[in-house]
Amino acid sequence: MKLSSIAVLALVSITAAGCVTATQDKENMLSAAGFRMRLADTPDKVASLKTLPPHKFTVQNQNGQPVYLYADPTVCGCIYYGTQDNFQAYQQMQYQQRLANEQQMTAMMNQQAADSFDFGPWGPMMPMY
Repeated sequence: MKLSSIAVLALVSITAAGCVTATQDKENMLSAAGFRMRLADTPDKVASLKTLPPHKFTVQNQNGQPVYLYADPTVCGCIYYGTQDNFQAYQQMQYQQRLANEQQMTAMMNQQAADSFDFGPWGPMMPMY
């Protein structure tokens, strides 16, 4: 099997797995950024959870300070809450993850392009390091 075919298969696998675990990864980053989680374990909490937009941040004011809320009614049935510092840490982690994903995609595309180019009468080229 050619390396380019393997790269395409890997990309498809990563994309499919990414759809399944995207929310879980987001919640792992929220926890790592210092957000705390509370389960919606009473009827009142479940009702309150349903009033928030799912899988999106909202900001509430508590004692003059912003509190960032992230409602997850589908995976954990919970709410994540944190400070502005937690939110900024989360945004930084998300940026770093996006950058790493783009670098990985670029490397895979470059490898695929290098493997599929036909040098024809020139024959194989020596690597230039």
